[in-house]
Amino acid sequence: MEHVQIGFWVIAGLVVIALLFDFMNGFHDAANAIATVVSTGVLKPHQAVAWAAFFNFIALFIFQLKVAGTVGKGIIDPGVVDHYLIFGALLGAIAWNIVTWYYGIPSSSSHALIGGIVGAAIAKAGTDPLIGSGIMKTVAFIVISPLFGYVLGSLILVAVAWICRNKTQRRVDKWFRRLQLVSAALYSLGHGGNDAQKTVGIIWMLLIAAGVTGTNDPVPNWVVVLCYMAIGLGTLFGGWRIVKTMGQRITKLKPVGGFCAETGGAITLFLATSLGLPVSTTHTITGAIVGVGSVRRTAAVRWGIAGSIVWAWVLTIPCSALIAAAGYWLGRVVL
Repeated sequence: MEHVQIGFWVIAGLVVIALLFDFMNGFHDAANAIATVVSTGVLKPHQAVAWAAFFNFIALFIFQLKVAGTVGKGIIDPGVVDHYLIFGALLGAIAWNIVTWYYGIPSSSSHALIGGIVGAAIAKAGTDPLIGSGIMKTVAFIVISPLFGYVLGSLILVAVAWICRNKTQRRVDKWFRRLQLVSAALYSLGHGGNDAQKTVGIIWMLLIAAGVTGTNDPVPNWVVVLCYMAIGLGTLFGGWRIVKTMGQRITKLKPVGGFCAETGGAITLFLATSLGLPVSTTHTITGAIVGVGSVRRTAAVRWGIAGSIVWAWVLTIPCSALIAAAGYWLGRVVL
């Protein structure tokens, strides 16, 4: 691919904006990792975000950079990437995150970024640079990841109910209040491992386009460390508006339900990250929470709330793509 002449300060500024998106990703998606553990009373909010932020960062040492490779090279042709495209993609993702955070809607930061990349690429060169297989896998997992979360959350709760069938409710709650610390840690590992790599991928795209690193070179270590630090700090600050929606408005959870939802979500995220699939942690945990709630009884799930969340999922990619397309043309003026 031909390298684009990009000034040092433009590169530095775009890296900072990418890290800001990563921070907002953690801030926006903190609710996914801590909503159940807070709503069940196992941890206080500030304890929960510290716990989640720690494991977000520790994920750096657990997962390979397969998701970063998908985002960096599997969504659009790297040859079309320049600083205007990166600016537009980040602007689209950040703007959509702010809108959904303000209204307390648990949408996907991941799909906002993918939508931003696609929208900016189309604004620059039409649909030719789009890599259909990578986009289709990402779109397919809008359905697959919550479905996996739903099925796993349901099955784990059924298994737990059978194992604990002769135990008192008080004893079960005591056990699962402790086990929820483990499930929250596992979910936070999956959250950090999948989501931080998306920002790694977009910074990698920028560095390749600018000729700072080669197409076949590994991602610089400083990029990886900064991205995991940024998402951990974002989680530490928390996304309190969304915690209430995820932890209480969809369905009421007890410690055993919180454990099952987090464990089902964590398994889904571990699998997706190992396959290099950029999935939505929001979709995954929502599906798991609905699955746990529906095992108790269908009426335990507030399907109206769940339905409005699904609409936000459907709109995320096209809306962030439209904003990113405008951001691309803005970038050509200001950069």
